[in-house]
Amino acid sequence: MKVLITGGAGFIGSHTTAALLERGDEVVCMDNFHDLYYDPALKWRRIGPFREDPAWTLYQGDIRHAELLEQIFSREKLDKVIHIAALAGVRNSLKYPQLYEEVNVKGTLNLLEAARRHEVRNFVFASSSSVYGDRGHAPFREDEPADWPISPYAATKRAGELLCYTYHHLYGIPITCLRFFTVYGPWGRPDMALYLFTSAIFEGREVRMFGDGTSQRDYTFIDDVVSGVLAALDTDLGYEIINLGDCRTVMLRDFIALIERACGHTARIHRLPMQPGDVGLTCADITKAQHLLGYNPQTPIEEGVRLFVDWYRREMVG
Repeated sequence: MKVLITGGAGFIGSHTTAALLERGDEVVCMDNFHDLYYDPALKWRRIGPFREDPAWTLYQGDIRHAELLEQIFSREKLDKVIHIAALAGVRNSLKYPQLYEEVNVKGTLNLLEAARRHEVRNFVFASSSSVYGDRGHAPFREDEPADWPISPYAATKRAGELLCYTYHHLYGIPITCLRFFTVYGPWGRPDMALYLFTSAIFEGREVRMFGDGTSQRDYTFIDDVVSGVLAALDTDLGYEIINLGDCRTVMLRDFIALIERACGHTARIHRLPMQPGDVGLTCADITKAQHLLGYNPQTPIEEGVRLFVDWYRREMVG
């Protein structure tokens, strides 16, 4: 089976690539190696293990370029697509809303059009828990309305889900939209809290904590997310929206304490106000994922944080 992974040099994309290659699939990676969030050198390091693998092909390009997508789909004769490429992050979306719309909405539409023309057999779309908005109750269920996004990023992800439904309805493309809940782990993005907090602690800098530390997140280890992505890729569900989370919430102050313990150092915390677009709570109901995908997260937060800190110490501290 030949699979296109957009955003294939990213955090989730590179881990998914490794899993696909390990089981014998061919992978076509597309990534534009942009530097909006962090130095793209990290992306090149992530894909280093694949570059000599004959089952792996790289295209450096942008999903906004429909002509390039047409060339890739025509040349590679793809069976399935995992669409992860996006501008991520709530706070940057407030700074660059037009850019987020161009990449996350137009880019997704370009891919759906290419998938339609080339009769792709399954399409997995990486969505986000941010589409649920700022809810005061948990856990979040897929059949609840997602009509009140509070950031441009969240709005673009919800728009992507709606476009996916439209293309399934009109053209019969099997599409699964996976709502990720705060994915973390080795090779994670440097703009994410775990990486930022860990680097600050190791370097003796202040940890910037937004709010009073009582906000709660459902943190999902990368290996668990990859297992859900592959299950969705292998299962023709028609059209579905499915949460991929851990179904366990962790307070921000407790999350920082776990990082302190793994690092062996105490954080110097600088409290700041909550940021616009941030939500106070995320928590996935994973009943649907368990039923349809056999999804069963295996990595508790304590172990996941330790694995990340061990990786950071080895790869970034030396």
